[in-house]
Amino acid sequence: MTNFIPEKLSIEYMDSVTATEPIIPRSYTLTHSDLTGELFLTIGKQFAWDKINPLRDEVLGEWKTNGNSFYYCVYLYIDQGQLNQSVSAKRTEIFRRELPLALSAVRYGDRFLFDAYPNLDHASIIVNFMSAYPQFARQESWGNFRSFSI
Repeated sequence: MTNFIPEKLSIEYMDSVTATEPIIPRSYTLTHSDLTGELFLTIGKQFAWDKINPLRDEVLGEWKTNGNSFYYCVYLYIDQGQLNQSVSAKRTEIFRRELPLALSAVRYGDRFLFDAYPNLDHASIIVNFMSAYPQFARQESWGNFRSFSI
């Protein structure tokens, strides 16, 4: 995994979302530049589909509730069956390797929300690997944001 460098993160708020409001709906679109290593985090009421490139290597996330508790749901697009299994396996491997960096970027990028609502650091992170191949399509628990705080 690459180390998270805060200076390489750009943050943009959309849809009248502020640094601390609302929690729901609050969606995150994290993209990057392979050339510069820069990360781009867009925080809004919905995903920033206009920021997503054809390679579909973005990390999408949103806050959800289960009863009175919050959890953070991540969506990783592996394939829809258009890729062969070895390419999908490689994409899965890359997402797994880089996801800690992405979660650190989200945690740091939205630190004012976490400061305003400290309980969010304890919220479960549920990661959805979306693939047409059953061996790659899975849902996993990735702990909580305390592990990704810098």
